Amino acid sequence: MPNRVRAWAPHVPGIVEALHARFTDHAYPEHTHDAWTLLLVDEGAVRYDLDRHEHGALRPAVTLLPPHVAHTGRPATAGGFRKRVLYLDTAVLDERLIGAAVARPSLPDDLLRARVAELHASLDEPLA
Repeated sequence: MPNRVRAWAPHVPGIVEALHARFTDHAYPEHTHDAWTLLLVDEGAVRYDLDRHEHGALRPAVTLLPPHVAHTGRPATAGGFRKRVLYLDTAVLDERLIGAAVARPSLPDDLLRARVAELHASLDEPLA
């Protein structure tokens, strides 16, 4: 299946951008964002380095990557991955939480995942 990406700026205060993507072979080079990255993996898995430490983003956890901290991203499985991402303004989450997010970017919380998924559904239809 080919890579597919859909990104848009929802008209919701605090959400800078929404992204729905399926990647089979794409690898993100090391980069940073000015916003918080709130990530749901729906299929497959993502392997990434955050502040030069290796991590994985898996379903059912929610992953929160902090702004201004270098990270990479690549498929961790042969089939690639499908993800939904919200980029949140730093006015929504205080930058004083960056250290905690670097230390523990994976949040295994079923209720949080359900609520973030509901937010995605209210913004637009997810990438099929």
